[in-house]
Amino acid sequence: MSRDLPAVLARSALAAARLPPGFYRREAAVVARELIGCALVHRGRAGLIVETEAYGGPEDLASHARFGPTPRTSVMFGPGGVSYVYLCYGIHRLFNIVTGQAGQGQAVLIRAIAPYLGLPGDPAVGRGPGKVTTALGIELRHDRRDLSRGALFVAHGDGPGPPPIAIGPRIGVDYAGAWAARPLRFWWRDHPAVSRARSSLSTRRSR
Repeated sequence: MSRDLPAVLARSALAAARLPPGFYRREAAVVARELIGCALVHRGRAGLIVETEAYGGPEDLASHARFGPTPRTSVMFGPGGVSYVYLCYGIHRLFNIVTGQAGQGQAVLIRAIAPYLGLPGDPAVGRGPGKVTTALGIELRHDRRDLSRGALFVAHGDGPGPPPIAIGPRIGVDYAGAWAARPLRFWWRDHPAVSRARSSLSTRRSR
């Protein structure tokens, strides 16, 4: 039992550091940036968020909100702080967090996590949005969960300060015209768990 004590203490510390609803009820780009270095937690597993993408409301042609509320996307038009989990290409479950105020239709995609608690030490375990949900055991049934309660939540990071953040265009949204070039992808600069080579993207260092 004593061997489990560090994990128990870590889970307790994460639960105490759960982000409040107000954190999410801001613009998606602000939330996406500030999520870097936080921990995404599901039951006994957690990963440090190292890569995110922000998606705006109906005006954002890369966002699911561009179609307006549908049976799948109506959750995006509620208040921030709720999960949005959907199936991509019929294969990958992708985990998003609704942001902003009710009616805005915003969300942040969690693109990559680094092992933190209850996961193998391999940085590739959560390198990519489909791997995030697999690593943490997040299923489609975890759609529309209130992140202010329950076993699925995000906790403040425990580092000495914010990590170095790089910014660039989102991945795989070439269909979105000018919106494809918007700098709405954020990642922990040079972190090995980020989903693809940083050198292949047009980026700029954050201030």
